[in-house]
Amino acid sequence: MSHLFEEIDYCITPIGALSLRRRRELKLGVDVYEIKLGDEFLMTSLFTASEIALARLGLAACPGVARDVVVGGLGLGYTAQAVLEQYGVSELVVVEFLQPVIEWHERGILPLGRALPDEPRCRLVPGDFFALALGEAGFDTARPGRRFDAVLVDIDHTPELLLDARSDSFYQPEGLANVRRHLKPGGIFGLWSNDPADERFLDHLAQAFPQAWAEPVSFHNPLTERTFTQTVYLARNGTREAV
Repeated sequence: MSHLFEEIDYCITPIGALSLRRRRELKLGVDVYEIKLGDEFLMTSLFTASEIALARLGLAACPGVARDVVVGGLGLGYTAQAVLEQYGVSELVVVEFLQPVIEWHERGILPLGRALPDEPRCRLVPGDFFALALGEAGFDTARPGRRFDAVLVDIDHTPELLLDARSDSFYQPEGLANVRRHLKPGGIFGLWSNDPADERFLDHLAQAFPQAWAEPVSFHNPLTERTFTQTVYLARNGTREAV
């Protein structure tokens, strides 16, 4: 196999063929890691600004210190790592539907190595984030009903462009309202999107939460020499005094 390209792993999952690839980006002189589901690119190590911004913006919006955090979607781990870098985080629960992705981190074959599995504050939990959001027990099976300071999600491309049809109802007002049950008063829900802000989805958020807004995240694409803008949606679960 050429040193310019390597398929590190390939497996069949309940929602399609999953592959981890490494390729040499000759223009930039760097190795790029990519996760694909079928023909869809899930994540690349070349562009991580908005995944990191999801963590930083989400926790910055929390009142006081965000100690207990959930991340929905593990991927290459950049959102989770950025959460752990924020002051005061006591525990991070990362929910990932695709078991091979967790195994890649445990094997240390991704750019972050074993940084997340070896971090005592971080738990990588196999599970369906959308099903857990709907259930009363919530995201921590060891502590049913536990509430969190922040729930940050990076799974689908956008609220309209989904990886799997099972998540469709989550992005409707009723589905989003379910997340509030798992947040502490004043807690923050954050969602990554590959597209600029969508007013229709913002309206859905506003129906489910007392406060909702969108933060644009722009970065330079050195391959196209153009600026690209993605979005971090944020919503607050009332005030810390709320019940």
